[in-house]
Amino acid sequence: MLAGIRLFLTRANRRGQPFLLESSLEQHHTWSVPKLLLASFLTLFAELAFIRWIAVEVRIFAYFKNLALLLCFLGFGLGCALSKKPLRWLVAIESLLGLLLVIRLPWVSPRFLEVLSQSLGGASDVAIWGTYSGWNWGNFLMAALLAGCLFLLLLYVFVPLGQVVSRYMDSAPSSLSAYSWNLLGSLIGILAFLGVGRLMLPPWLWLGAVLVGFAFMQSTRRDMALVLSSVIPLGLLLHDPSTRDHYSFWTPYQQIEYQRLYMPDGEFRGGAIQVNHTGYQWVANLSPDFLARHPKAMKEPADENPYNLPFRFAKRLPKVLIVGSGTGNDVAGAVRHNSTVDAVEIDPAILALGKRDHPEHPYASPSVVATLTDARAFLKRTSEHYDLILFGLLDSHTQLSDYSNMRIDNFVYTEESFEEAKAHLAPDGVLFVKFQVNYPWMSRRLVDMLHHTFGKAPLVFKAVSNYTVGATCFVISPSSRVEEALASDVRLAQFVQQKAVTLQEKAVPRTTDDWPYLYQEGRWIPRMYFGVGVIVILIAIGLYLQIPEARRQPPSLFFFSMGAGFLLLETQVISRLALYFGTTWQVNGFVIASLLMTLLIANVLVEYGSRLLRRGWLLFLLLAGLLAAYLLPTSMLPQNPTLAGTVLALMFSVPVFFAGMLFSLEFRKTPSPSSALGANILGAVAGGLLENLSLLTGMRALLLVTIALYCLAGLAFFTQEKVLVRVQA
Repeated sequence: MLAGIRLFLTRANRRGQPFLLESSLEQHHTWSVPKLLLASFLTLFAELAFIRWIAVEVRIFAYFKNLALLLCFLGFGLGCALSKKPLRWLVAIESLLGLLLVIRLPWVSPRFLEVLSQSLGGASDVAIWGTYSGWNWGNFLMAALLAGCLFLLLLYVFVPLGQVVSRYMDSAPSSLSAYSWNLLGSLIGILAFLGVGRLMLPPWLWLGAVLVGFAFMQSTRRDMALVLSSVIPLGLLLHDPSTRDHYSFWTPYQQIEYQRLYMPDGEFRGGAIQVNHTGYQWVANLSPDFLARHPKAMKEPADENPYNLPFRFAKRLPKVLIVGSGTGNDVAGAVRHNSTVDAVEIDPAILALGKRDHPEHPYASPSVVATLTDARAFLKRTSEHYDLILFGLLDSHTQLSDYSNMRIDNFVYTEESFEEAKAHLAPDGVLFVKFQVNYPWMSRRLVDMLHHTFGKAPLVFKAVSNYTVGATCFVISPSSRVEEALASDVRLAQFVQQKAVTLQEKAVPRTTDDWPYLYQEGRWIPRMYFGVGVIVILIAIGLYLQIPEARRQPPSLFFFSMGAGFLLLETQVISRLALYFGTTWQVNGFVIASLLMTLLIANVLVEYGSRLLRRGWLLFLLLAGLLAAYLLPTSMLPQNPTLAGTVLALMFSVPVFFAGMLFSLEFRKTPSPSSALGANILGAVAGGLLENLSLLTGMRALLLVTIALYCLAGLAFFTQEKVLVRVQA
């Protein structure tokens, strides 16, 4: 397959000239700001494009979300180490198209790719979408082989970008000026991909833009035309045919497939939604008129459907808050019960789909106010109190942040979140949580958290349906409202008794804002993470040993430690600010862009005013800022969430700023900017693997690991300085 691609591309030679400078050692890279900007832009844009696309197509990349980022870093770092070698554009094009062929062609079993994460980990201790089938060495080895191939294909896409950036860094009259342009290009890449998410463009456009960028990096028109021609197979492989009743689209968070559904008589009944190729939600018509016309559509009584049950516990004409309102099934239930509703949904495309296609049109009701935001952000900001707070089926078993191992609903199901929900209940209010429970320990965790929050155990039962999505339901009230509802409704009491869930006896850790890993059974690193981490480390070592210079001289400990420390610091900033501003794509993108802007400002200040700067003081201020962030108790933050988030942002900007200045000060003096950049990228890979320590220790403790890494960086440059003094003496 890949040999065929290589044969096609290689036959494009003219007069024996190799295609895409594959063996051109003499190609001269004179200093060029536009080319460095383009290469830096492409690096960030391509990283985000591949992270989003491959996590949808291959599930292992979703459950180990920064895996794709680490592989991109590895490829870029390898390119930095090979900056004096021939540019590997041919390998990059082959790898990109090969990745598409492996994943998208029909001869590959989608089921095999779907269960790749299970085969790698055999992880019953972490909830992934599917059924745990036990450990099997044969399945593990097959999955590891396929995963290794996918990892290498993704990695090699970024090698020439690392080579080009490194060459321009080395040829620049000022390494700091080159680094500023590199940061600026990266910032533009982030902002461009934010625009892609905002416009909800399909992946053939993102990855096609990457190939177009590759074309503009070529030195001849012939090479440019040949790279552009590869956009055609890319578009064919990524094209998803659509009809009026079946189509797919990409939101800022996920890929959605929607299928309109009809009754045998042709009446529109709703639709089926898949998220990232996994069943997610039914758009259901539960109106009395529709059910009267189609009495066989739903086997269970209408009032026992999961979308009607919550209102049998609440008082009449309730004021309702629905978090995770989705396409509007819960909202429609509230409207049918004459409620006033605040509906909160994070995904703009799902909300728009509900407004447009829900047969009951609940969002058009004047009693409904829809808000597009994160659930925690809404709970922190609203001053309202509700008779019923309903946590809809917002459990995101397949949706994770693009920038860390966090799933986008992790902070919704924590003790602090339930405390905030309780604070917004009316005196006789009811909290009703619906969740798709695949493992007994998940039910136990939710029960323990609610028990700890309310001082009593919740009611737990299953509500199944042949017509809509079923759920495990958790119901509790600070008053005796739940008990009164059961006493006054005999049929409800009988239903709850018949569908009651038996809890496992073994306790599991409760999730908190510091340890928000809802889908992990305990405080340990699951086998899946170990399996994937070992594969990444083996690939990194194998590639490292292929570099002759690396075998003679190890990477700079200073730049390696700075890269590892900064990636952990970046993770801390994103996760902390998500608590106050929401785990939304806008917040994540803004934080990353702000970090790059801070580094750019620090670099400019070092370049134009560094004569009085001292490394020791910068390191001291960096460590002091990190220690202050670690020691700051959340109780000291302002009550206003926006103000609290702003204080945290300013506090974390201090270590980011001084880390940037320290890096720039050393980068200016390094004899080989490309080697320093390569070591920094390899350090970032190590930092990405170290991020998994939070599964053991919690997120706040990662700051201590970050402090240790920056201390190691300080030890490296002070030791190097003493060695130089001795040599000079």
